[in-house]
Amino acid sequence: MSKHFIHDNFLLENKYAEELYHNYAKHQPIIDYHNHLPPQEILEDKVYNNLSKVWINGDHYKWRAMRTLGINEKYITGDASDKEKFMQWAKAVPYTMRNPLYHWTHLELARYFNVNDLLNEKTAEKIYQATSEKLSSSEYSCRNLLRKVNAELVCTTEDPVDTLEHHKALSKSDFEVKVSTAFRPDKSILIGNDGYNNYIDSLGKAANINIETYQNLKDALRSRIEYFHANGCRLCDHGLNQISFESFTDSAIEAIFKKKRKGETLSNEEVLKFETATLLFLSETYHEFGWVQQFHLGALRNNNKRMHSILGPDTGWDSIGDYSQAEKLSAFLNQLDSKDKLTKTIIYNLNPADNEVMATMIGNFNDGSVKGKVQLGSGWWFLDQKDGMTKQLNALSNMGLISCFIGMLTDSRSFLSFPRHEYFRRILCNLLGDEVKRGELPKEEMEWIGKMVADISYNNAKAYFNF
Repeated sequence: MSKHFIHDNFLLENKYAEELYHNYAKHQPIIDYHNHLPPQEILEDKVYNNLSKVWINGDHYKWRAMRTLGINEKYITGDASDKEKFMQWAKAVPYTMRNPLYHWTHLELARYFNVNDLLNEKTAEKIYQATSEKLSSSEYSCRNLLRKVNAELVCTTEDPVDTLEHHKALSKSDFEVKVSTAFRPDKSILIGNDGYNNYIDSLGKAANINIETYQNLKDALRSRIEYFHANGCRLCDHGLNQISFESFTDSAIEAIFKKKRKGETLSNEEVLKFETATLLFLSETYHEFGWVQQFHLGALRNNNKRMHSILGPDTGWDSIGDYSQAEKLSAFLNQLDSKDKLTKTIIYNLNPADNEVMATMIGNFNDGSVKGKVQLGSGWWFLDQKDGMTKQLNALSNMGLISCFIGMLTDSRSFLSFPRHEYFRRILCNLLGDEVKRGELPKEEMEWIGKMVADISYNNAKAYFNF
């Protein structure tokens, strides 16, 4: 009888890859240092009742695939029943072959539910019933889903106006998985966005500061950083097309901010100057508090204006952008470094054409003060698949030190996404195992290579974030 599609040596193509994975990677705990999980559901230990609720709702990867196949929006984000949505997703799965969704789908079914049947129209009813029975029990609550994958830490992402009430309660609970947060202040930076003034009003209320001047804005942001820090936050995150860097004066930024608060239109140059000043202020403050800063660069968001107006952001209308990254990013990091205010930094790249640009950029600012101080983040979003992760690993290996890499994260809204850590670890072990087989890495150093695998899978992140 042939083995299951997802088997012990899935993606491991030789004995060296198998040894590295099973002996050094497989049993490492998970530090998921960037995701978008809802902390309220962790606090309440939510039970999801069926697979659609925890697996399809909110998953724009699946939504894009279903739309491409011609499935009506009713069965994606519409008013169809949970079971109807699942049946349509099951119909789509065989068509996702060679898309990472095919691997993720079957990894998740195997790891969480011990379901090894391939998902398709024929098996859909059986799988829906079997998984729904399990999910309706407390054994499959969201906390137990995190326990099943050996999660040690998960770090969600919150806006500065967030009260962190759920994180506060979790810190006092008996839940052994640490739940932290990352500070995401993009709405305060992107002054050209619609709704900016309304957001600043909300920020002012959260900080108990009437924000009329740019100094008021900085005071409010610092107040929220202090609040997040007092509640265990040690990371921030920014999702930007590219880093801005334009020369500015303090008086010019004050004038730009007041102009915006009056509802007047800003020029593109004014927007870029403001973004530069505000991001520099934030980054210097992160350094003061000893935080890690993350920059997710390169997305072109909300491309389909018609559908964005109907469904809103983060519903599957984004793609890879083609931006000039190197010059402004270099100037930005150099400005911070010249003041000795460059904190630990992770740069995530979404355009594979820029992998080598980013991999060489991080080397410019690794100054020997901290191991792997500036990191090339793992392949994310459209690149967190076999080819994308392999290209990221190769670029980092060729241009820097992969041995210092802090590894994988889910960047997901789903409690079933954590097998992506396993997926990454298998790809890493197969890459290294293949080079051992070919004689490009020494067989005599398998123990050292194994240590490197364990470090990338877990130890480097544990040391880097120092939670």
